[in-house]
Amino acid sequence: MKTKGKSETDLSTHTPMMQQYLRLKAEAGSHLLFYRMGDFYEMFYGDAERGARLLNLTLTKRGSSNGAPIPMAGVPFHAMEGYLARLVAQGVSVAICEQIGDPAASKGPVERKIMRIVTPGTLTDEALLPTKADRMIAAVWTARVNKAERAGLAWMNLANGEFKVSECPPDMMDTELHRIGPAELVCAESSRIGSGAGIAISAIPDWHFEADGARDVLQRHFAVDSLASFGLSDLPVASCAAGALLRYVSRTQTQALSHIQTIRVDQAGEYVVLDPVTRKNLELTETISGEDSPTLFSTLDHCATPMGSRLLRRWLHNPLRDNAAALARQQVISVFLSAPPRQDTLNSEAPLDGLRQMLDRYPDLERIATRIALRSVRPRELASLREALALLPAVSGHLKLAFNAESTLASFIQRINIDPQIADLLHRAIDPEPALMVREGGVIAAGYDEELDELRRLASDSGEFLLELEARERQRTGIANLRVEFNRVHGFYIEVSRGQADKVPADYRRRQTLKSAERYITPELKTWEDKVLSAKDRSLTREKWLFENLLDECALYAPALSQCASALAEVDALAALAEHAQMNNWVAPGLSGDNQIVIEAGRHPVVERSIERFTPNDCELGPQRRMLLITGPNMGGKSTYMRQIALIALLARIGSFVPAAAATIGQIDRIFTRIGAADDLAGGRSTFMMEMTEAAAILAASTPQSLVLMDEIGRGTSTYDGLALAWAIAYRLLTHNQALTLFATHYFEITRLPGEAPAAANVHLAAAESSSGIVFLHEVQPGPASRSYGIQVAQRAGLPAAVIRHASRELSRLEAQGAPTPQLDLFSAAADQEYAAQEQPDGVLAEAAVGAASASALQSALAQIDPDQLTPREALDILYRLRKDYF
Repeated sequence: MKTKGKSETDLSTHTPMMQQYLRLKAEAGSHLLFYRMGDFYEMFYGDAERGARLLNLTLTKRGSSNGAPIPMAGVPFHAMEGYLARLVAQGVSVAICEQIGDPAASKGPVERKIMRIVTPGTLTDEALLPTKADRMIAAVWTARVNKAERAGLAWMNLANGEFKVSECPPDMMDTELHRIGPAELVCAESSRIGSGAGIAISAIPDWHFEADGARDVLQRHFAVDSLASFGLSDLPVASCAAGALLRYVSRTQTQALSHIQTIRVDQAGEYVVLDPVTRKNLELTETISGEDSPTLFSTLDHCATPMGSRLLRRWLHNPLRDNAAALARQQVISVFLSAPPRQDTLNSEAPLDGLRQMLDRYPDLERIATRIALRSVRPRELASLREALALLPAVSGHLKLAFNAESTLASFIQRINIDPQIADLLHRAIDPEPALMVREGGVIAAGYDEELDELRRLASDSGEFLLELEARERQRTGIANLRVEFNRVHGFYIEVSRGQADKVPADYRRRQTLKSAERYITPELKTWEDKVLSAKDRSLTREKWLFENLLDECALYAPALSQCASALAEVDALAALAEHAQMNNWVAPGLSGDNQIVIEAGRHPVVERSIERFTPNDCELGPQRRMLLITGPNMGGKSTYMRQIALIALLARIGSFVPAAAATIGQIDRIFTRIGAADDLAGGRSTFMMEMTEAAAILAASTPQSLVLMDEIGRGTSTYDGLALAWAIAYRLLTHNQALTLFATHYFEITRLPGEAPAAANVHLAAAESSSGIVFLHEVQPGPASRSYGIQVAQRAGLPAAVIRHASRELSRLEAQGAPTPQLDLFSAAADQEYAAQEQPDGVLAEAAVGAASASALQSALAQIDPDQLTPREALDILYRLRKDYF
């Protein structure tokens, strides 16, 4: 903010209103300050300039203060949420200042106070939150523990009360943050964390992360003397992050965070690790181009409730390593699918269909329960909660009876059944059709409070009195057309026509003069008016007080409502997976404890929904067959095949059925992908550098329990360099890392690798040539491909015919010269001989030597020919001879 003259710390030269504003702005800090003035939220000085730029508002000026014009921009109070949503989407935090004083009783500026702070990660308002995605806020802190650097992470989902922590090595922090996906990241002012894509950075003082202070914040909130019961004793760095985060979030809320009732530790080995590149390449919830669809999530999301969709999204980003947890989900899906149709319904309805119809009637209970705890719930949300609670007995009864598997579904049934007293309370307290806001009235139901009912009658049932008064005044004055009426501007009045004005009694006081009539007020009517109008005000005040008390009572049930919402979300997500499995003929995979992936007739879960006929393929990986070398033409389906294996493995690890005829998925600790071409121009990294960086990360971190997808490694540099690197990387993965690897390549020379390492095997995507061009069969067949069909693919892409003919001639020329065998020609002659003697089988070396000698002789024969001196007949004879001698 910019002012002239004295320092802003000296407020004496400013007007009283600007003094108040500047004090509140100092309290708001870097947040935009929405300063309530009547029907607008105004911004001044630097906030006005920034807000006008971000929201495309008109920047005006309001008088002057401290000798300088005051820049001003504002938004209407009734449209505030829309502007807040736009600011939050841009990562901007806003402090909202309300008028809390009475303008009629105030001398000078009305008293104002910052009532709440809205940041990208602390949203709870329905209008600001995405329906099917969470908005997390996270905090990070790094410190040295026992001479080793550790990173502590804490994250909170304020909309459902989830609070978690974990610790990891600093080099894993980026991967963990991508798994969590926070909208806002809280860090120390001294840290050098930069803003990531879609993540707002909030810097706070370093001392907020001090161990003693952070521990005190946590202990006070949870009312405990020790954090050992939460498992934080051995996580000192994460505890610092958690305390700082809780302190930060508490500052943004006007109410205590009573719905944050526990803190959970995420163990390092609990989930299959997916780095940011893998999440992007597998298109779990966002396509590579940044779209919401088609993705794995958009394909599977048949959820009936928003909370079910959000849970399904979390599952996809957190696949489980523990077989028992995944099998528990799988068992529920099996129960949903195996239940016989109910005969007591008109059309013998399938139990799964009946369950989904019930769930479809539920609002977002998870977020309603949170807003009850934060006392920000709106009347119509309580009305929808009332209707939802009335359905709970039917849902639990359906789960118990229709599926005949009470033991499997017992935990869900127990959590769904909550005390019916809250449903009864809401039924008695909330009007059947409540107003949108409490300040509008009409929220509390008739019959709930006698005093409120009396005030409402007094405020609304004035018709009888007015008719009686009108009749008496007509008789008293003799004015036959005298009328007693009311309007919002002038209140109650007696209207007399101009021609009868001379007949009005002396106790009439003129209130308004019109062209053809006069309006009067009498002492009796004024007394009635004061009584009625005060009754309206008092009824609104009484209704607001009753609503606040109702929230106090409802808050007691908030934990039970949260548990109920959690159970319904889990049932909804599992029912959605069951429905998708049923519609697409998916099967339950086996989950083994060893290191294997065996898939029979597997399909890509997203692609199979977008084409008419998908060609299924098998895959077998295990201790004796750790690498599949995949060759075949471009567009032949190599990348699709690799991705579908990874997605089938991931689906199995979240407990879902999978798109296959049969599948067994073993223990997987990480999934890596190196697919596609990208660069980082801002970071000064070329496509090839990015490729090598990703490959280096895979070689450094993959284990025998990892699944690795490598697609076209080494293509970003010269043929020999790329071939050498691809060979070495494949050999390292196979012999050192021993990861389960799908290695797609166009370097056909690498297909010789199984001759050296039996744990590698060749497969290829089949293709065939026809009169109309290349035909992709999309079938994975044993053995290496015979050719790349690159020119045929280029022809289908639309390259000019002249270019295709030229490329074909060039290819023939290069093939005629003899393609070098890479295992011999990757390095210098001396190094190649040494490598061949140490690494190559004798048969491979002899075959390569014969090929090289033949190519050299052919090259010498061609060099002796002068095409310009040959007749067509002589040229043809030479071609036949060369073909006979060298082919």
